[in-house]
Amino acid sequence: MDIPAVVGARSASQLIQQDDWVIIDGNAGVLIVDPSPIILAEYGFKQRQDELERQRLNRLRHTPALTLDGQRIELLANIEMPGDTLGAVQAGAVGVGLFRSEFLFMGRSGKLPDENEQFLAYRKAIEGMQGLPVTIRTVDIGSDKQLDRGAARAQDGHLNPALGLRAIRWSLAEPPMFLTQLRAILRAAAHGQVNLLVPMLAHGAEIRQTLALVDQARAQLDARGEVYGPMRLGAMIEVPAAALTVPVFLKYFDFLSIGTNDLTQYTLAIDRADEAVAHLYDSCHPAVLGLIARTITECNAQGKGVSVCGEMAGDVGMTRLLLGLGLRSFSMHPSQILAVKQQIVRADTSKLRVWALEVLRSEEPAALLQ
Repeated sequence: MDIPAVVGARSASQLIQQDDWVIIDGNAGVLIVDPSPIILAEYGFKQRQDELERQRLNRLRHTPALTLDGQRIELLANIEMPGDTLGAVQAGAVGVGLFRSEFLFMGRSGKLPDENEQFLAYRKAIEGMQGLPVTIRTVDIGSDKQLDRGAARAQDGHLNPALGLRAIRWSLAEPPMFLTQLRAILRAAAHGQVNLLVPMLAHGAEIRQTLALVDQARAQLDARGEVYGPMRLGAMIEVPAAALTVPVFLKYFDFLSIGTNDLTQYTLAIDRADEAVAHLYDSCHPAVLGLIARTITECNAQGKGVSVCGEMAGDVGMTRLLLGLGLRSFSMHPSQILAVKQQIVRADTSKLRVWALEVLRSEEPAALLQ
């Protein structure tokens, strides 16, 4: 939205007075109150430089995402609402790699969206992508994304919601709600290319139960004589247990998507919403990188699609490493697509492979990414 933001500035309300000049530097995570003329001039220069960089990157919009050695890279967009597709298309995304459907469920004073409301929202997103594929993730409520109190009894009272009844666990605990969403997505699939993405699976039993409900949703639509379309089925890899049992997942799913935010959180036992331990949240930790590399390698070996849809996909400091690990599909906020494409068109994956393996073997991988 082009609005700079800084979090955790606890003393801001005491330091900032009415009519003060304030600089919010979202890149550095800094808020400067009453800056001196020299600091103001410096940030004015930075703003002009940022604008020039945006204009330069915009020239890449219609440039194919090809590496120097001819590898075609898929750059997809993460969206939260159907209207976000406009920004995705303008940024040159070749599809939506993650439609976070939970935002249709939030801020509704306890009233969940019915099947038709969801169908219309999904169809709008599909039409907005003008024939490009749209990956819809089933509702991922819980942890840092809570429903309004009273919307679902399952969301109340957990001491640690990140480890509680969230995402697919909540969906499987509430079959009528889940079937409503599945029917809406299946109906929307009649209007374009749709992929279904299931979050936070960890057990074979959960996989089979989920797929059975997909079949049940199809049967319900058949019984109603309702038109629906085909869709590819995928799973999120965001729990270490899933990353360590990828072959099981590939027996059931057409593609996998790595959620690096949660995978980092669960691998390191760090609540990413807790500022007291935020300094320990490290997506470059050797264990996290090892799980990511393992997933990519297994998918490539079996000819199954794999993407990264967490924050790491839009981090230009990680692009070369992910390319070296064999990733060929990135999904990110539309605003990051051109910056990542710039890294891609300058990269030679044949040379990055050896370096990526060196990073994986390092005790301090971040030092090699500088």
